[in-house]
Amino acid sequence: MGDDADVSGGGDSLAERVERLHAELEATEERPVDRTASRWIGEAQAVAGDAAKLASGGGGDEETVRERVGHVTELLGNVDGTGDDAADERVATARSLAEAIAGGD
Repeated sequence: MGDDADVSGGGDSLAERVERLHAELEATEERPVDRTASRWIGEAQAVAGDAAKLASGGGGDEETVRERVGHVTELLGNVDGTGDDAADERVATARSLAEAIAGGD
């Protein structure tokens, strides 16, 4: 996906966008990420996974999903870098996605 990834709504449903956010964070698991960054990314991934479940029929309304994704944005705000270029790209894409989703875009 990388830095040229489209993070606008682009016709994708909220559930699809939140699942994409979760997938971006999940993809960092295979990368050699700095320990501190890994902790924040892991927490963000867990919250994104929860939001994805809610968005895909898990009983969450749109406002709740967007609120959870807002927490992902806050958590990712603590990641200054991962020590791995590929992971940095994934985190940057995830941050952009989270900001767009939480902002209602």
